[in-house]
Amino acid sequence: MYLNNVLADPERVDRLVSIAQSSLLPLVKGALYYTIPLTIITFTIGLILAIATALARISGVKVLEIIARIYVSAIRGTPLLVQLFIIFYGLPNIGITIPSFSAAIIGFSLNVGAYASEIIRAAILSIPKGQWEAAYSLGMTSGQALRRVIFPQAARVSIPPLSNTFISLVKDTSLASLILVSEMFRKAQEIASTNYEFLLLYTEAAIIYWIICFLLSIVQNRIEERLNRYIAR
Repeated sequence: MYLNNVLADPERVDRLVSIAQSSLLPLVKGALYYTIPLTIITFTIGLILAIATALARISGVKVLEIIARIYVSAIRGTPLLVQLFIIFYGLPNIGITIPSFSAAIIGFSLNVGAYASEIIRAAILSIPKGQWEAAYSLGMTSGQALRRVIFPQAARVSIPPLSNTFISLVKDTSLASLILVSEMFRKAQEIASTNYEFLLLYTEAAIIYWIICFLLSIVQNRIEERLNRYIAR
């Protein structure tokens, strides 16, 4: 019905085309300047945090295990949006004010770290104990065995789910618009508030998100194909 009404009005069609064309560049800039950098930065920090958390979980040191468990449970047990709101809107109540982009980095990094730590921990635990024993038989320490033998194998196992986490993070960055980060979806909201063409602008933003994720999926498939070449079939 909506589409029929639009197509029946040539002036409306021209207006929508004009809005779509004029809004494309601001949306793309929002993606290039905020969405993609935010994704890369937070995934990198989150991955470092995830490795540290995963190692703490399997370290055998009770204190580290408890701290890691509490962190993972707290992050996985609360919505990402609530976490962002606590960091950006809640912390100022106790005198801690964090800029919106920094707050988004902290929130997304903590979230990625918790979820990715379980992926990495599972990948490490999936490596047969015989690999550890073989490393020890060569005179390696636990650290050397982990770094030279276990991590390379665990990395191959964890890359597919970590790639999915990265792609999901691209979409999740749209939540940063709610803490005033001028990423792509925020730009779509700002433009739509001036012309009231919410369906058009949100659809245009959705298409850009889809294109980015589609390209990342292609890269993910290529990486997985390359890694699978070294697997005996």
